[in-house]
Amino acid sequence: MRALLRRVQPSPTVLQVDALTLDPATREARRGSEPIRLSATEYTLLEYLMRNAGRVLTRSMILEHVWQYDFGGNDNVLDVYISYLRRKIDRDQEQPLIHTMRGVGFRLGAS
Repeated sequence: MRALLRRVQPSPTVLQVDALTLDPATREARRGSEPIRLSATEYTLLEYLMRNAGRVLTRSMILEHVWQYDFGGNDNVLDVYISYLRRKIDRDQEQPLIHTMRGVGFRLGAS
């Protein structure tokens, strides 16, 4: 079913938040001119954050979208993957793009 749904979607456009770009057609990410290598899960998480840039996404929203099921207990897998993305996207940058909204979730975008 998912494969069929992917086929009927219009051709993807490049997503951009500040100097961070993500091309869904090639699955390439860049911050400025620097390429960013992403695992499949990191890509899915970053794409979801970018498609909802500026919006606070709750932990449960992210877990349901990225891992496609509701975590009933320990959800620190999300914290681990957010940490991976921060190292790849925000390291050595003046302006971090991934923000933790304490007690709620995460937001992608300039402060």
